Amino acid sequence: MAGPTVSMGAMTHCMFGMAPSPLMVLPISMTMADFLPAANIMAMAPIVNVMPYAMCNSPANPMVIAMTAAALGVPTPAPCIPMTVAPWIPTAPNVLLGEMPALTMDSMTMCAWAGMINIIFPGEVNVISI
Repeated sequence: MAGPTVSMGAMTHCMFGMAPSPLMVLPISMTMADFLPAANIMAMAPIVNVMPYAMCNSPANPMVIAMTAAALGVPTPAPCIPMTVAPWIPTAPNVLLGEMPALTMDSMTMCAWAGMINIIFPGEVNVISI
């Protein structure tokens, strides 16, 4: 398996976002990881699963284009509204959660505004007690 599985509370990062954002995982697959819902590659719905990254700097984002035009050409960030349109790229296609590949730390997806979204913290922490 390629990296740890991702669960509710994982932190994600967009290359054009100004702040990391948590990944929200609904318990649809009925699989838990460390007592939290585990994610599969379909946990990619904007606002439902992928939360905003504060402000967006992408020159392909129509809101950024409008804000930059209003500022007479000075690059101006706009509020982030993620536009993920494709599932996460799986890195563990043989591990299934709810009949879909599991989402792992190495998975990534794209935003329609040209940003690449990746996982910076998987959301699960294994504690070994002695």
